[in-house]
Amino acid sequence: MLAPIVLFVYNRLTHTQKVIESLMQNALSPQSDLIIYSDAPKTPETAHQVHAVRAYITSLRESIVTQGGGQFKSITIIERPHNFGLADSIIDGVTTTMKQYGKAIILEDDILVSPVFLDYMNDALDHYEREKRVWSISAWSYPIDSEDLGDSYFWSIPHCWGWASWSDRWQYFKRDIQWVEQNFNKADIKAINLNGTLRYYEQFILNKKGKLKTWAIFNYLIAYKHNALSLAPSTSYIYQLGFDGSGVHCTQEGNVYNPRAINTKFPITYPNEIKLSELALNRICAFERSLKKPLLVRVKNKLIRIAKRLLAI
Repeated sequence: MLAPIVLFVYNRLTHTQKVIESLMQNALSPQSDLIIYSDAPKTPETAHQVHAVRAYITSLRESIVTQGGGQFKSITIIERPHNFGLADSIIDGVTTTMKQYGKAIILEDDILVSPVFLDYMNDALDHYEREKRVWSISAWSYPIDSEDLGDSYFWSIPHCWGWASWSDRWQYFKRDIQWVEQNFNKADIKAINLNGTLRYYEQFILNKKGKLKTWAIFNYLIAYKHNALSLAPSTSYIYQLGFDGSGVHCTQEGNVYNPRAINTKFPITYPNEIKLSELALNRICAFERSLKKPLLVRVKNKLIRIAKRLLAI
């Protein structure tokens, strides 16, 4: 049985269309169930954009009914009656789908996928279904040198730009501030931050302070406590569209995280062992260090962005 595709949409019609069209290029899409969660408008100003997205996905579902088939096996639409926000919508939607299907492939409305995305995701889900240490399947990878990495590798972070998992691993998920505070010491935090290369744990601090509401950092922290790893392709099977400035947490500077060319290789080989790839980790850390700019450069770039926005008003 193929994993259902769970897609979370909001108010970006063009992005949603591109993502669904890219899914349709996959040979397995006509055999796949598509479940779409549409969040309600947060403000009256966004209502017309949300309604446009809902009209589009409704027309897709109707085309399957009237034509007796189509680019997906089925399309289920869940329209939120009020604004959940992305984090709560994902937590609720993934939990519901996992309970029903036992596994799921999860996308957001700005994740353009490869023509073999569904082949890779479903094959990897089948391959590692009984390997409980494998926490998730990622479709994204850092744009690092792939030489000697093979087609895929394991590392510690379950990334959220196109991912998949199983219900027996997702069942441990909880967005629990108190649990994190009681179970992570300085050594854990250092490991979470890849020995100081990144500042992932700060995402938790921002969630604790109420300045941010996300879910993925909690999934990472729980996976860490389970000594789990996630599979990543050596070259990404997705392209993040949200770096056009339309996303809440993404800016145009983030384009450096996109692949030069999206991965179209399938079938692929998997690692011989479920073991952290030190080679991949070292290259990821080196990549992140190369992006760090001096303070004056960062301040200058921020001022330029502010000036551009003011001129556009």
